[in-house]
Amino acid sequence: MDSLKEQIVEDLQLKGITPRTQRDYLRAVNNLENYFGKSPEELGEEEVKQYLVHMMEDKNLSRGTYKYYTAGIKSLYNTTLNRPEGVENISYPKSQTKLPVVLDLAEVKALLSLTENLKHRALLTITYSAGLRVSEAARLKVTDIDSKRMMVRVQQGKGGKDRYSILSQKALKLLRQYWRQYRPNDWVFEGQKEDTHIGYTAIRHIFLEAKERAGIIKPASPHTLRHSFATHLLEAWTSLHHVQLLLGHCSPTTTTVYLHVSKINLSKVPSPLDSLLEEL
Repeated sequence: MDSLKEQIVEDLQLKGITPRTQRDYLRAVNNLENYFGKSPEELGEEEVKQYLVHMMEDKNLSRGTYKYYTAGIKSLYNTTLNRPEGVENISYPKSQTKLPVVLDLAEVKALLSLTENLKHRALLTITYSAGLRVSEAARLKVTDIDSKRMMVRVQQGKGGKDRYSILSQKALKLLRQYWRQYRPNDWVFEGQKEDTHIGYTAIRHIFLEAKERAGIIKPASPHTLRHSFATHLLEAWTSLHHVQLLLGHCSPTTTTVYLHVSKINLSKVPSPLDSLLEEL
């Protein structure tokens, strides 16, 4: 199995799969082997189906986790073992469309203004103002803040892709104030251990404490700041294409979900007929 694992990792690396996803896929393969007590090389379609049913029904996995398990197994048979017939009849679970939770502008203002700790306020502010994921905010480097171009460079975001987002003037002013007090070296928001960035769990605690202070009862998480960023941009009539670029979405379809939660009043959308210079 060790040689098989090495081959799996090599195949995933060649496909550009991120280390975190590689670990998820390997976990799925390890569980498959442990469930039957056999190498996946000895298993076929029926065993794979039995295993996936077991993981969904007995382990009660979420749809997202189950999707990772399915992807890991399909990658194993399609690529590493070169036996696509073993998984060709196995499909991914249908995704459920859920609208994201979004804070309104007043709630965002309360969340930030009631956070007295300068480091925490700076962290939440740049997360919202640049539409960052938690992992992106945690791994933000000092050199990623481009004050000349008023941009924030996001390195190796989801899918291993780089992108640029906007740098707010207010966020820059706060970051400079934070820098003068904390003097971060490499990471903008350093962790407790030397040469490490702040942890994801720490960011979640910071957000939940701020949410409680602000009296927000919505089921919000740090990622809600990113949802709110996108929604507020659309409500300010920023083009869907530009919002897509700022968020780093591969497809505009992913970005359109924010149209469903924005407060844009369609009655205020001007008709192109009204822009004609001559009367009909």
